[in-house]
Amino acid sequence: MAENKRDYYEVLGIPRDAGKEDIRSAYRRLARQYHPDVSKEPDAAARFKEINEAYQVLNDDEKRSQYDRFGHQAFAQGNGGQGFGGFDMGGFGSIFEDFFGFGQRTGKPGPNRGTDLRYDLEITFEEAVFGKKHELNIRRMETCPSCHGSGAEPGTSPIRCPDCNGSGQVRHSQQSIFGAFVNVTTCPRCGGRGETISTPCTTCHGTTKVEQERTIQVDIPAGVDDETRIRLSGEGEPGAFGGPPGNLYVVLHVKPHAYFTRRENDILLNMNINITQAALGAEIEVPTLEGTDKIKIPAGTQTGTVFKLRGKGIPYLQRRDRGDEVIIINIQIPTNLDSSQKQLFKELGKTLGTESIAGEEKGILNRIKDALGL
Repeated sequence: MAENKRDYYEVLGIPRDAGKEDIRSAYRRLARQYHPDVSKEPDAAARFKEINEAYQVLNDDEKRSQYDRFGHQAFAQGNGGQGFGGFDMGGFGSIFEDFFGFGQRTGKPGPNRGTDLRYDLEITFEEAVFGKKHELNIRRMETCPSCHGSGAEPGTSPIRCPDCNGSGQVRHSQQSIFGAFVNVTTCPRCGGRGETISTPCTTCHGTTKVEQERTIQVDIPAGVDDETRIRLSGEGEPGAFGGPPGNLYVVLHVKPHAYFTRRENDILLNMNINITQAALGAEIEVPTLEGTDKIKIPAGTQTGTVFKLRGKGIPYLQRRDRGDEVIIINIQIPTNLDSSQKQLFKELGKTLGTESIAGEEKGILNRIKDALGL
C-alpha cells in the first residue's frame, strides 16, 4: 500500500531540492550496490526495485511534480495514477549497460599496438658531449617466421571457432527480477579471433611470436644528458591483430668524468695553482674536452677566481653553439716544507706584514656565483 512506501527522496538519499545530476548520481551508486546479480544482501532484489521506482519518478519532471504535491497517492491504482505493476524499464537500458554490460556488443579485437621496450645504455662523459653511434643487442618478441603470425603449423590453417561460430562473441542469457537479459562477451575459447588452431606451429607453439635477438643502431646526438631518452620508433614488439609495433626507448646513463662536472651546457673545472703562480702570475695549461688550452693567471690571483673558455663546453641539442668551460682557481698552500723553504717563507712574511680580510667586498662563494650567473 502507498502508506507503507518509503519516501522516494529518502530511498535515494537526496534532498528534496536535488538536481537531475544529483538524482542520477545517487541512482547509479545505489543501483550498482543493490543489483541482485552483484549484491549478496538478502533484500537486494526488493531494494533494487525500490531504488528504480524512486528514480523513475524523480527523474521525470511531470511525475516528480505530482509526487511532490500528492506523495505516493499520485500513483496509486484507482486514483488515476499509472502505478508500478508494469514498471517500464525502457528508460534504464543505457544505465544497465553502463553498470552491468547488459546488451553490450563486443566485436572481434581490433588492431592492438605492440609493447614498448626499454634499453638502459651507459655512455662516457665524452660520448654525451660529442655524440656517437652505438650498436645495441636486444632480445624482443617478433612475428614467428615459420607461421608468419597465424599460429598454425605451416601447411595447416586456423579453423572457425566452434563456440562462437567465428563471430568472436558468445551470448549468455541472464535472469533477473525484470526478466531475461542477454550479455554478449568476447569468446573465451578463441579470445575474440573467431578462429582456433588445431595444429599449433611447432616454432611458436601457437603464440604467433618468438623471441629473437636483434642488433639495432642508435645515434646518440651531441649534448645529451644523464637520463635522456631516445625513441626508436617501431623497434618495440610487434602489434596484435595487424596493429603497429611498439617503440624502443633507449635511456642514457652518463658516467662521471675524472675532473669535469656539468652544469647545464657549461663544464666546471677546479684548477689548482701554487702560491707563487698566484702571487706573481703565470701562464698555465688547463685540460679541455678537446685537449689542452692555456690561460693567463694575473699576479695577485685569489682562491675562487673564475676564468672562462668560451665555447669549450657542451653543445646545445639541435644547435651549433656550445656552453663554456668555467675554471675555478684554488690556491694550494704548500705542506711538508724543508728547512730552507721555511726560512724563505719566514723572511717573506716579515716583509708582507698582516692584512685583515674583514673589509673584503665579496667572498669566494659570491665571486663564483657571479661568474656562473647564479
